[in-house]
Amino acid sequence: MISISNLSLKYGERTLFENVNIKFTPGNCYGLIGANGAGKSTFLKILSGEIESTTGQVIIPAGLRLSVLKQDHFEFDDFEVMQTVLKGHARLYAIMEEKDALYCKADFSEEDGLKAAELEGEFADLNGWEAEAEAATLLNGLGISEEFHHKQMRELNGSEKIKVLLAQALFGQPDILLMDEPTNHLDISSITWLENFLADVDATVIVVSHDRHFLNSICTHIADIDYGKIQLYVGNYDFWIESSQLALQQAKDANKKTEAKIKELQEFIQRFSANASKSKQATSRKRQLDKLTVEDIKASSRRLPWIHFKPEREAGVNVLTIQNLNKTINGEVLLKDFNLVVNRGDKIALVGPNEQAKTALLQILMGEMEADSGDFTWGMTASQAYFPKDHSHYFDSDLNLVDWLRQYSPDPDETFIRSFLGRMLFSGEESQKEAHVLSGGEQVRCMLARMMMSAANVLLLDEPTNHLDLESITALNNGLTAFTGTLFLVSHDHQLLQTVANRIIEIRPDEVIDKLMTYDEYLERHTLTRMVS
Repeated sequence: MISISNLSLKYGERTLFENVNIKFTPGNCYGLIGANGAGKSTFLKILSGEIESTTGQVIIPAGLRLSVLKQDHFEFDDFEVMQTVLKGHARLYAIMEEKDALYCKADFSEEDGLKAAELEGEFADLNGWEAEAEAATLLNGLGISEEFHHKQMRELNGSEKIKVLLAQALFGQPDILLMDEPTNHLDISSITWLENFLADVDATVIVVSHDRHFLNSICTHIADIDYGKIQLYVGNYDFWIESSQLALQQAKDANKKTEAKIKELQEFIQRFSANASKSKQATSRKRQLDKLTVEDIKASSRRLPWIHFKPEREAGVNVLTIQNLNKTINGEVLLKDFNLVVNRGDKIALVGPNEQAKTALLQILMGEMEADSGDFTWGMTASQAYFPKDHSHYFDSDLNLVDWLRQYSPDPDETFIRSFLGRMLFSGEESQKEAHVLSGGEQVRCMLARMMMSAANVLLLDEPTNHLDLESITALNNGLTAFTGTLFLVSHDHQLLQTVANRIIEIRPDEVIDKLMTYDEYLERHTLTRMVS
C-alpha cells in the first residue's frame, strides 16, 4: 500500500496539487491521468523518491519493493541485455555480484564460506535460481528474442531498448510498479502481451498512459489530476469519463436549484420584510438564505481542441493505384511488388511489424522518397495532406505561429489564420510563440491545423498521436471518424484504429494482407490464423 498524506507541490507561484490525501492499495491498477503539464510524471517521481514534495509525505511500508520504468534509454548501454533486466531487482543483482566476487577469490577463507552460504540462502529466498529464466520470459514476451539477450544495450535500437527497460521494471515481481508511458513505441503484439501480464500482477500498479484502450484494459481505478487535486475513481478510463461528467453535471444542476431557491427567498424577503404579519416568515427565510451557498465549480485544466477535416471537393471513385512498388534500404527489403487500389471512402490502417516499411510507403506516395521500381498514380481529383512521423524540421524557424501557419494558408488574412490556431488551443499570446520553442504536443497540433487548412480529400498520417494528451487524441479520433474523404493511418493507438479504419493492410516481409474489416475483427482473425499455423 502507498499512503499519501497532505501532499502539496509548488513551483514558485504555481501549485500543481495541494493537500492530497489518498491511498493506493495492492492488487489494483491505477491509471494516472490529467492534462499536459498537470503533474503526472512529477507525481510518479515523488512516489519513487526522485523528487521531494513541498509538504506532506509518502508512506510505503518497510519491506515492499518498488520498481520504476526507467526513462533514460542510454543509462545501461555498457551492460548486456540480460544484466540490464536483472538489475531491476537491485538486491538480487547485488547478491549475484557479491557471490561471484567471493567465488573468484584465490584465497577463499572459512569466513568467505560462511558469507557465501548466507548469500546463497538469501539468493534462494529471492528466487535467484529462476531469475535468468524469468528475465528471458519477459524479454521474449516483449519481442526481444534470445539472440539479443547477451548483446550490449548500445547495440539495440530505441524501440528495443524501451522493451528491455520495461522487462527490467517488471522483473522480480515488485510490490509496487510505477510506469510512465510504458506503451510508447511498442508494437501491438507487445502491448497486448503487457496488458495480459499486468492483468495477473498482484502488485500496486500506477501507470501514466495516453493509450485509451490500454487504460481500459488494465485499470481498476483512475487517479485524475485536475483542479489542483488528485481524485480517485473506481473503474477504467471509459467509466471515469462517464462518472466524472455525471458528477460535474450533478454539481451544475445542484447549483441551478440553489440559485433558484436563493432567488425565491430573496424575492419573498424583499416583498414582506416590512410587513408586520409576515415579518416572522421573512426572518425565517433570511435564516434559510444565509445557509445557502452556490458551489464554486473550478475550471478544469483540460482543454479540448476542435479538429475537423473538411475536404474542398470530393475525390473520384479511384483515388490511388499502386503497381509493383519496391523499396530496399540498407539491404532490408521494405516493399516488394506492392500493389494496391484505393477507392473513395477507404480509411486504411497500415499495420505490420516493420515501422520503416509503413513510413517508407507514405513517404513515397508523398514524393519525399523515391521507390526503387514500380509506379503509383493519384486520381485526377485527389488532393493530399500529410502528417509525417518526424516533423521537427518544419519548426526550425523563428517565425511566430501566425506567420508560420501563413506559409501554408490559402488565405493570408490574419483573422482566418488565427481561427485555425484558436481551434488548436493557440489563442492570444500563445499565437505569438516562435515555432522553434514549441513542445512536442504543440508541434503536433500545429501540423494538424496545417492539414485542416489544406481542405484535402486524402489524409496520410504517420503516428499522429505521439506527444498528444488524452483530450487531443479524443478530438483527433472524433475528427478522423467524421472525415468523409480517404485516409491512410499508421498508429499504435488501438482505439483510434478500431473506430476509424474500415480497411486493414498489413505489410509483412513476405506478403501483404488486405482486408475490408475493422481492426478488432482483423486482430481476432489474425490471432486465430497464427494459432492454426
